[in-house]
Amino acid sequence: MEYTDLEYFIAIAEHHNLTRAAEALYVSQPTLTKYLHKLEKELGGKVFRRNGYQYDLTFLGQRYLDYARRVLALDQDWKKELSDMRSYYNGELNIALPPMRSTSLMPQLLPAFNEKHPGVCINFFEYGHSIQDKLISDTNLDFAILSNWQEHPKLNYELLCHEEILLVLPVGHPLAQKAVTKKECRYPWLDLSLFADTPFILHFPDQNTGRSAQRLFDQYGIQPPVPYRTRNNQTCIQLASQNLGVTIASEGYVRYAAPFWPVEVFSVGNPILQNDLVIAYRKNSYLSTYAQSFISLSKNICAPLF
Repeated sequence: MEYTDLEYFIAIAEHHNLTRAAEALYVSQPTLTKYLHKLEKELGGKVFRRNGYQYDLTFLGQRYLDYARRVLALDQDWKKELSDMRSYYNGELNIALPPMRSTSLMPQLLPAFNEKHPGVCINFFEYGHSIQDKLISDTNLDFAILSNWQEHPKLNYELLCHEEILLVLPVGHPLAQKAVTKKECRYPWLDLSLFADTPFILHFPDQNTGRSAQRLFDQYGIQPPVPYRTRNNQTCIQLASQNLGVTIASEGYVRYAAPFWPVEVFSVGNPILQNDLVIAYRKNSYLSTYAQSFISLSKNICAPLF
């Protein structure tokens, strides 16, 4: 058995189609057809049910897929450990994270990491969705940074910080004067019902912050006008700073954007809403010395910010 053969099988299983799998692997379709015939002859049974061009796993195929992924994961672990033993300084990390986390967090973290591990190359895989699923299925990824996640039995999670969901106003907004101090809030607190008729700049409803905003509106029984929607946190905050509306944003993004676009921020909600920012990695996977160092530095960088 060759590792390449396992990669062929996994690609067909994930794409459910020989042509798309061949394109992803940069091989010809006849190569995959020949491989499949050979595999099914060796196993003594069908691993896929064919329905036209659709390839769906049989029970035998599903079990083979489970073992194939475990074998490749072990191979990746061995390569990482061997690299770790060869040199403390040289290596590679593959990290999955949302694009805006890459923008707001990495510039703070990388100088300290690079000073400690100058020879380690870091590849950022910036995904807009399904990051946790990609971490589970792609053994080349070392870990992922997540704020919108559901616990999975195959993953370990380490908390980086709690970050508050904040109301962001342009400097000098008249309703800012109505803020009060609450001991449980890190920021002055504003009654969101005051903003029932105020234009909001929001994320789309399928995004985490968009859902948080709607939960706050439901909590207060309001539905303010939304003249602008965007998937970009920086756009929300920049437009708010230009007095085109107010917005709801996660604390980490506000702290990154504030030096560029001055705004005022406030706690809202009763109780306030928070995200847990975590770093996740596969259970029983090998974490190199520099991977462990990256996690430790992430915690140190994040904690003082919130």
